[in-house]
Amino acid sequence: MELNSIKSAPGAKHSKRRVGRGIGSGLGKTGGRGHKGQKSRSGGFHKVGFEGGQMPLQRRLPKRGFISLTCNDTVEVRLSDLQKMPVDTIDLLALKQAGVVRAGALSAKVFLCGEIGRTVKLQGLLITKGARAAIEAAGGSVSE
Repeated sequence: MELNSIKSAPGAKHSKRRVGRGIGSGLGKTGGRGHKGQKSRSGGFHKVGFEGGQMPLQRRLPKRGFISLTCNDTVEVRLSDLQKMPVDTIDLLALKQAGVVRAGALSAKVFLCGEIGRTVKLQGLLITKGARAAIEAAGGSVSE
């Protein structure tokens, strides 16, 4: 096989359609643009969703749903993260200083994920039932 003998499959290549090149081409005169109007002109353009001044569909339909602005204020903390912390009394400030939660967090919730094998005291954190049971089983305590 030589490079000069390579050819594309039959029917794979076809010539471009020549718009506006006479009546016999099938796309002469108006060139497939129809008669008159903004879209038939050169440079005729309107933004997506524009309906000629009529109220667009996306503005006619009602808004749906609600997204809370405070939904990302609570951060999830695993039991395994508490196991790695160097202090025994853990609150939100201690979690921020240890880098477990981000600085902008307003609250943290402890989840039962991983294991804890040491005594810790939680203060001012939200906690799930399973995580509370695991901490108390390890000899720790939870205060609101």
